[in-house]
Amino acid sequence: MFASPPQLWQAPTEAVLSGEGPRQLPGPWRLMLLGDGSPTRHLRLLTGEAVAVDLIAMEPEQQRQADAPAEVGELEAPLLRRQVWLTCGGITLAWAESWWNQAEADLHLQDRNLPIWRSLTQGRSELFREVDGLALVDADWLQKAFGLQGPFWSRHYRFFRGGKALTVIREVFSPQLETWLGPTLRQELQRSS
Repeated sequence: MFASPPQLWQAPTEAVLSGEGPRQLPGPWRLMLLGDGSPTRHLRLLTGEAVAVDLIAMEPEQQRQADAPAEVGELEAPLLRRQVWLTCGGITLAWAESWWNQAEADLHLQDRNLPIWRSLTQGRSELFREVDGLALVDADWLQKAFGLQGPFWSRHYRFFRGGKALTVIREVFSPQLETWLGPTLRQELQRSS
């Protein structure tokens, strides 16, 4: 299991919750990072390839990670932490980690290789997603997996059902997505903060 990548820059919470984000962020990236749609579905639509979920680890979380989103503290213990790579056509496009109450994970993640969105919406259950944070992160292991230099766009959000938080999810996206979404000013934004 990898340690959560450290944040180099973070958007103000109010800007994320309102959907504004940084002004330098182009429209397609705003949709990808601040929209409440399924990133696995977006990756499939962008690439035309099926999304493969490669499970890295799914283990009990003994103590909260220093770089974990604050919202993880709202989940009821005992917690489980899951990490995956998301690939399309053999290209690694994202890394994700999620935190779950153990009982909720047992209930909702019976096929642990399915994207979370598909697991949670089987039976057409209603869900609400709230994007809570947008950041630039970096880690050597991300650079190695993506084959590109950081920093990397990251977001975290919660899924709610019936007003109760089910999970907190953090996603980190490969700059390879610029092929479909256009360039971003991630290096410049990091330097200006």
